[in-house]
Amino acid sequence: MLNEETSPVGPPVTGPEAKWPVPITITGRHVVVEPLNPANHADALWEGCGGAANHDLWRYMHSGPMDNRDAFDAYLSNKAASVDPMFFAFIDQSTGKAGGHAAYMRIDAAQRVIEVGSIVYARAFQRTRAATEAMYLMARHVFEELGYRRYEWKCNVLNDASQRAAQRLGFAFEGVFRQHMIVKGRSRDTAWYAMLDTEWPARKEAFERWLAPGNFDNFGRQKTRLGNR
Repeated sequence: MLNEETSPVGPPVTGPEAKWPVPITITGRHVVVEPLNPANHADALWEGCGGAANHDLWRYMHSGPMDNRDAFDAYLSNKAASVDPMFFAFIDQSTGKAGGHAAYMRIDAAQRVIEVGSIVYARAFQRTRAATEAMYLMARHVFEELGYRRYEWKCNVLNDASQRAAQRLGFAFEGVFRQHMIVKGRSRDTAWYAMLDTEWPARKEAFERWLAPGNFDNFGRQKTRLGNR
């Protein structure tokens, strides 16, 4: 008869279930993460992410692209009212404008699993310290304030940029779910990534080392890449 130490069902998990996220504001050095609010964010997000010039930003998204402001405003209103996914806007402290949005989604507090997704960054916001810090602040909140064990990232397997971002940010590749869903009438294979609570202390240290002012020269160029762990 198997005892607890040799049982194949896995080690016991103790403690309470995770907390459901709430629409809070998290302030960093370069970015403010705050609940998506069309009244405050629509103008900047339309400028950076809407219209024909920004079609590529929506290639792998479930929604968009949106060529007219009315459709874009309806999209934002719908997302702002959602609880799961729960959307947040990213305010670039250098401009005071919203540079993108993301969401906590597929929230399972009982199993302590949560995903970050629906990430759209305006071109001016991409590859900035604010963009990276936004992901750091959301991850830190998940592990340190909400008590989740597993933080997921999923994307279309054809989306090389998203896969590179996941790896750079410290998510581990776990495999591909073939024919996982149909998006905009096309079959999607989904690449799965995840970060665990046991991995977070090392990931946090890497984030903070990269974000430190001393990691950048007088021209704002990084000295050490985040992926160099």
